[in-house]
Amino acid sequence: MMDTAPAGDLPENPPEDLARLRGARVLVTGAGISGRALIAPLRDLGADVTLTDGNADALAATAREHDVATVSPDDAARAISGYAQVVTSPGWRPDSPVLSAAAGAGVPIWGDVEFAWRLDRSGVYGPARDWLVVTGTNGKTTTTSMLESILRAGGISAVACGNIGLPVTDALRAESPAYTALAVELSSFQLFWAPSVHPTAGAVLNIAEDHLDWHGGMDGYVEAKAQALTGGVGVLGLDDPVAASLRDRPGIARTVGFRLGVPGAGELGVENGTLVDRAFATDETLADVADVTPSGPAGVMDALAAAALARTVGVSADAVRDGLRSYQVGPHRAATVGQVAGVTYVDDSKATNPHAARTSLLAHPRVVWIAGGLLKGASVDELVVEVADRLVAAVLFGRDAGQIADALARHAPQVPVRRVEPGHDENVKSTDAPDAVMARAVRVAADAAEPGDTVLLAPAAASLDMFTDYGHRGRSFVAAVDALADDGAP
Repeated sequence: MMDTAPAGDLPENPPEDLARLRGARVLVTGAGISGRALIAPLRDLGADVTLTDGNADALAATAREHDVATVSPDDAARAISGYAQVVTSPGWRPDSPVLSAAAGAGVPIWGDVEFAWRLDRSGVYGPARDWLVVTGTNGKTTTTSMLESILRAGGISAVACGNIGLPVTDALRAESPAYTALAVELSSFQLFWAPSVHPTAGAVLNIAEDHLDWHGGMDGYVEAKAQALTGGVGVLGLDDPVAASLRDRPGIARTVGFRLGVPGAGELGVENGTLVDRAFATDETLADVADVTPSGPAGVMDALAAAALARTVGVSADAVRDGLRSYQVGPHRAATVGQVAGVTYVDDSKATNPHAARTSLLAHPRVVWIAGGLLKGASVDELVVEVADRLVAAVLFGRDAGQIADALARHAPQVPVRRVEPGHDENVKSTDAPDAVMARAVRVAADAAEPGDTVLLAPAAASLDMFTDYGHRGRSFVAAVDALADDGAP
């Protein structure tokens, strides 16, 4: 059953970029969450949608669920001139065969967020919303969730969307409630494919090496992140040198900074245990540091960024305080998941790059570090140098475990290193390969730990070499810790 909306859903005079999609063939690349969410709004516009994905099983499942035509990526590339538009999921690289073919044939390419922006500005789904964009190498999800909580405390109908899980197009199509503001988490991939997005306000929290293979280097990565600052107000993490350097970048909006120290004029910061606003007020207290969860410097920085974005749309200091107090930390973000034989086990599977892992490692005096996965071109040398004195041992797995082991050998040769590979272990009950590897890693870590130590899953790498996503990796860690506790080990 097609879910095409009647023609009356279009505004009387839709902009040409959307009006031309009526009756046109549109290719959607990617059958994941982002790609699937594009099908309905494209049909609302009267487009003839075809879906492509290199995962044949995912493609077939989406075809059945949405009654949509499909094509293999090779066939799509060969027949690309037959499409009027390509709308891509964010992870697809511009040099992928399909997108290269589209660019070569002059077929326009939009990202999913670019398409959502154009829909929102057109009035297809009601008046345009305030977009408050959050990006950065680390802290995006926490900041976006805090922002949603603060906006709602301020009486604004808002929802967190984008890279956080809910596609922006789904947020636009929601009818009950209809949102007037969007707290939009955007990755560098999404920003790369969204050149028209100029948000009400956008924040760059920090920038460290990540996704360098995708962007062709650090310059491309920074360029993508800076797109978040091209709207009305740009919010910058001043304690991060790369983010702070964007303050003087040509074409950047009015900037507001935030820092962990005492704020200057035009900044938010911390003074005498309180979050202080000297950007949207002369000198106003927003909340106590004690109101912020998660505690610690990273949580406070995220709270300051969320508060700054909320203040751009007039949210009061009281609402900032109430929103921060009511915010609950999401899973797999430096969460203590158990204590066995005097050893604390912490799940920070969300630490998918060295910059994020650094925050977790520095929070504990003695750590057995579980790490590994896909480094995506990032170096771990600086991280190892900084945390070497608190490492009891390192337990490594995944495709780039060797690179982490090499860094440890160079900069922390005194730290025992164990690599865990797939294989049989009579002490591990799981028959699923990734879960079995994690279970062995946790047991090896437990053997290395002493009472008072912390076994920390802070992989410093992405999860997709072994796991479905960082959530799967985190759940696998929690299950392994639970099994350890049940067995009374070590």
